[in-house]
Amino acid sequence: MEFTILPVTPYQQNCSLVWDAQGRAALIDPGGEAERLLAEVARRDLTLESLLLTHGHLDHVGAAVEIRDALGIPIVGPQREEQYWLDILPRQAELFGFPPIAPFTPDAWLEDGDTVDVGALRFDVLH
Repeated sequence: MEFTILPVTPYQQNCSLVWDAQGRAALIDPGGEAERLLAEVARRDLTLESLLLTHGHLDHVGAAVEIRDALGIPIVGPQREEQYWLDILPRQAELFGFPPIAPFTPDAWLEDGDTVDVGALRFDVLH
């Protein structure tokens, strides 16, 4: 497994870019700065397959929809109980001075014990 940490937003929240030997990749917690994250994926000549969310706080999900819509890839996670945070994204953005963001529902939820594949990589979901 290869990876790099990409701090994003004024909070410098860590977004992780992970990939396998064939260049199949995922962004974990893309909290903002979609253009910068996509530029890093392109610079490394990777194929982004999914966006993985560990939880629904704004600084961990802020760029997910923009990237999903640009590339047509799924947003996976967080767990279903995090829908509350995703529903109040507009308020979170307002309170913390982030650009406006609409609520969304991920393409798939994650639960404790699930596994997530990114190319040849397999991640265990722990809650």
